[in-house]
Amino acid sequence: MKILVVEDDCLFSHTLCYNLTTAGYIVDAAITKADAEKFCRKQEYDLIVLDVNLPDGNGFDFCQQQKERYPDTAVIFLTANDREGDMLKGFDLGADDYITKPFPIRVFQKKVSALLSRITKQSGGDCFDDGILWINFSNMTASLRGEPIVFTSFEYRLLKILTKNPETVLTRQVLLEKLWDADGNFVEEHALTAAISRIRGKIDTTYIKTIYGMGYMWMGGKK
Repeated sequence: MKILVVEDDCLFSHTLCYNLTTAGYIVDAAITKADAEKFCRKQEYDLIVLDVNLPDGNGFDFCQQQKERYPDTAVIFLTANDREGDMLKGFDLGADDYITKPFPIRVFQKKVSALLSRITKQSGGDCFDDGILWINFSNMTASLRGEPIVFTSFEYRLLKILTKNPETVLTRQVLLEKLWDADGNFVEEHALTAAISRIRGKIDTTYIKTIYGMGYMWMGGKK
């Protein structure tokens, strides 16, 4: 599980990151909204731990921005803002929890563990299975009607994005941003088009619908 901690208090951020890393999570840390945006352009996170007050903006705007781009990413606000209005705004923006400072670090760890465990159970783990097409993203294996299919690592990355956002229009720009690799290498548009074409050649073409002038939508085999 990958977690992004967005907190401008360096000592507090270090404490959070240390405890999350010790618990077995992969953790990145950002101290500004701009830094956090750079991290999110490179990869998608399972959870963002987010302060409301940042040096170059506020966490509410960042939460809204990321939820539009990555609707499956969980968000926990950690903030000294304990006003009811702020709490309600956080939840309205899609936050999964709103924790006010100070708080016991062990309680925070339990909340993170419970939230990520619930997300894993709801998503059925790291697999897609509709009874016809089966994809295991963890070990990169797949089959169609029981027959093995070979996808490239890039195609697995693209398929994971599509299957995690069913019947949702994903614009070409959003897909290209999501497909940025960990080293920041940009994916060109023709590579995306070619990958979509290859995937369609390996599975039923009804799985991926082209939304002309916009992008693509994962239909899950619906006609």
